[in-house]
Amino acid sequence: MSYAHGISDYTIAGIQQIGIGIPDKERAWRWYRRHFNMDVAVFQEAAEAPLMTRYTGGSVQSRDAALALNMAGGGGFEIWQYTSRTPVPSAFQPAAGDLGILAARIKAPDVRAVERRLRDSRVNVIGSTVADPAGNPHLFVSDIHGFLFDVVQDCGGWFGRTGASLTGGVAGALIGVSDIDAARRLYGDILGYDQVIYDTSGRFDDLGPLPGGAAALRRVLLGHSRTRSGAFSPLLGPTRLELVQGLDHAGRRIFSGRFWGDMGFIHLCFDVAGMDALKRAAEAAGFGFTVDSGDTFDMGEAGGRFAYLEDADGTLIEFVETHKVPIVKRIGWHLDLTRRDARKPLPRWMLKAMGIGRIKDRP
Repeated sequence: MSYAHGISDYTIAGIQQIGIGIPDKERAWRWYRRHFNMDVAVFQEAAEAPLMTRYTGGSVQSRDAALALNMAGGGGFEIWQYTSRTPVPSAFQPAAGDLGILAARIKAPDVRAVERRLRDSRVNVIGSTVADPAGNPHLFVSDIHGFLFDVVQDCGGWFGRTGASLTGGVAGALIGVSDIDAARRLYGDILGYDQVIYDTSGRFDDLGPLPGGAAALRRVLLGHSRTRSGAFSPLLGPTRLELVQGLDHAGRRIFSGRFWGDMGFIHLCFDVAGMDALKRAAEAAGFGFTVDSGDTFDMGEAGGRFAYLEDADGTLIEFVETHKVPIVKRIGWHLDLTRRDARKPLPRWMLKAMGIGRIKDRP
């Protein structure tokens, strides 16, 4: 999916990952492997984050991070742990109507089957499988830290078979905003979520079991009318964003007074090509980049240019223009995307090769 803006254009391949700040990377990742099949490591790196001081109290902080994928298709998790400080949890229980990323959407072909499996595994299932305003089955669950995941019925774009988790990867997010119409200037106009699947207000039975779920809310589910394109688009697949606005109360900023990297969903990241064109388009719409690596930033086994901007409520959106990525690590095969048209999808066989060397845990 490309967008023309002036001299050049940019391409969004899909949601690359959602960032999750946690206190123990290995413990969290083990849980995500078991319950969401996030068992392919694109990179693992312990390093400082010198370009993010705007969001880390003005000081350079150290962290240990891994980007994990589910090869059934969908975006990944960037599992992120501070090593220079103790990550801080939210001072309050985030609730529907608060501002920021409330839940990651996880795709599944059969949500009820996922519910049965998670209950058997004693995962904290919140309520039960219910229908959203469009009649699509979905299920809320929480991880070992209390972070919410919305398991949604198959939004298409499967790359491979689901494993034992019966799920794919990230298929979008539930994002709290103060003004949906203002938020759509970024999510719709710049990020391409131009398709309204529903726009409804009231009190909703499917959100009832969530904190704040009984409040009066406006909900807008957005999709993209055009098929995503770009190197990793066959793997990342289509996604949807649900914007939620409180109607009878002012939302609290989930990350108010805390650092990027503290506990919770720290950003939503899109894989892009044509970063300069995207930067111009975002600035023209009033969403200027707040961080921009400007060149290739080395992530050990991977590398690329990355940038951040804030939505109208301060929620961080990341963009990554991938320049180098490992395909088969054990033989040292890395792909240099600067030598090919990054707007064209990679061959499926090459993307499938990224799944070689999955992490396998003992029962």
